[in-house]
Amino acid sequence: MTRSGFGRWTGRMALAGAIVVGGSAEVFATPLTPFRYEAQAQRHCPQDKVVWLDFRKGVYYRKGQKRYGEGFDGSFVCQSEARGGLYRRSLLGLR
Repeated sequence: MTRSGFGRWTGRMALAGAIVVGGSAEVFATPLTPFRYEAQAQRHCPQDKVVWLDFRKGVYYRKGQKRYGEGFDGSFVCQSEARGGLYRRSLLGLR
């Protein structure tokens, strides 16, 4: 990407979760329903697992992992919504 006159950027930019075609972006991410408490998320999706989504890092942690439910930049969500929102699972802290 290069910067041209009057503060305009030229070039193509790929966005996470988006496909840029001909200057327009199409986003294929599932909307998230974040919850403050684990029980609220479990009531929202009784057939799915609840995970802790860290928005800053872009990863989710499953129950039993070290960082599950920790931090200020996260929320409880359904695992299928986290996957559909293009977040990746954490490989660290598996027990």
